[in-house]
Amino acid sequence: MQAGQATDEGDLARKVVAGSRPAFDRLVAPHVPRLLVLARRMLASAEDAEDAVQGALASVWLARARLDPDRPIAAFLTTVTLNRCRDRLRRRKASALIRLNFSDAADADAADFANPADRAPTDRPGADVELADREMLARVRKEIERLPIRLREALVLVTMDGRSQREAAQLLGVSEKTIETRVYRARKRLRERTDFS
Repeated sequence: MQAGQATDEGDLARKVVAGSRPAFDRLVAPHVPRLLVLARRMLASAEDAEDAVQGALASVWLARARLDPDRPIAAFLTTVTLNRCRDRLRRRKASALIRLNFSDAADADAADFANPADRAPTDRPGADVELADREMLARVRKEIERLPIRLREALVLVTMDGRSQREAAQLLGVSEKTIETRVYRARKRLRERTDFS
């Protein structure tokens, strides 16, 4: 973030603390898409992700007096969103599988196979390879959902959200070594549980 942006963010945060709703909307708007992606990866449900982010933003608005205008808002929003995701995951039954939303993939499949005569030749793999890839992806997603929350958070933040181990450690309030260990353990479990051989 550039110095001008930090100053603008600080000015907005001061207005938010004073109770300005338009300033709050301007302050959080740039972060909402990233928060939705993060929540979606944690919860494996677009609807649950939207609810979690809305709840997180409502919590931040209600606790606006605690905002520090001198600190970037991104980390605070990420922490509150992760807390909302944790709450949602705790409420789910341990034995219930998280419903995956494959409607986009199904629509793409329908479009691919609806009228083969209209398609131009491509270098795409055959249907059997695509099916095997989709099955592997579904299995990996299911296994990510089965990871303990602490391992899942570290894995999502580092490998999917693109954060450094240092950033993830700061967000989760643990050491970098703890993040490194959690990501290693998460990857190891995924390798063990998704091996088709």
